[in-house]
Amino acid sequence: MTSAFLRVIDVTKRYGRHVAVEDVRLEVGHGESVVVVGPSGCGKTTLLRLIAGLERPEAGEIRFGDRVVARAGRTLVPPHERGLGFVFQDLALWPHLTVREHLDFVTRAAAMPTVERTERAREILALVRIDALAVRHPHELSGGEQQRLALARALVARPRLLLLDEPFSSLDRELRVALREEVARLQRALRLTSIYVTHDRDDAQVLGDRVVEMHQGRVIVDRRMAREDGRAPF
Repeated sequence: MTSAFLRVIDVTKRYGRHVAVEDVRLEVGHGESVVVVGPSGCGKTTLLRLIAGLERPEAGEIRFGDRVVARAGRTLVPPHERGLGFVFQDLALWPHLTVREHLDFVTRAAAMPTVERTERAREILALVRIDALAVRHPHELSGGEQQRLALARALVARPRLLLLDEPFSSLDRELRVALREEVARLQRALRLTSIYVTHDRDDAQVLGDRVVEMHQGRVIVDRRMAREDGRAPF
């Protein structure tokens, strides 16, 4: 096994009297895909937001490699410096920007050179198969195309870690299955390190090297998946 890329060490997060995440420990290896499952309100999304730096732990610490990015009551490395791509449940697309402008915004923020930005946008739009839609706005896209745009935006700056928060939960079953297979293809092609939060256990069979199950803010199961496709876990 390779050394851990991410370590969540005894992390707790409360909202008032409600304990959202309690004493959670999690390690993710380089290139590993971890699927976090559990019912609504079990702490899955809060865990993802803690890793992203959108929430601050009240106890424990979070490490990327040997670097501590957050510990009890403190954010040591802000979200934009963690090298993350995030696909939100509601997608959070920008209605006034075209598909291509979504990617340009992210690559400019990452200080990517202009020539590289152009080539990278072209490459990632082709990879998620919406290169013909570059001049459209989000309201001109179908639900599946919007999902692909959100994924392209998360990937365009070459993140070290991809976080996905139930990105396909609002889609019908057929489209959900198709896009899940698409994410699995991208994981293999890009050798992504990823954490995928879902309530659908079928997702773990397709996307996960490991499945982590949460209940009432705690990790109750952490097990490696048997890969039917024969590929190494990570």
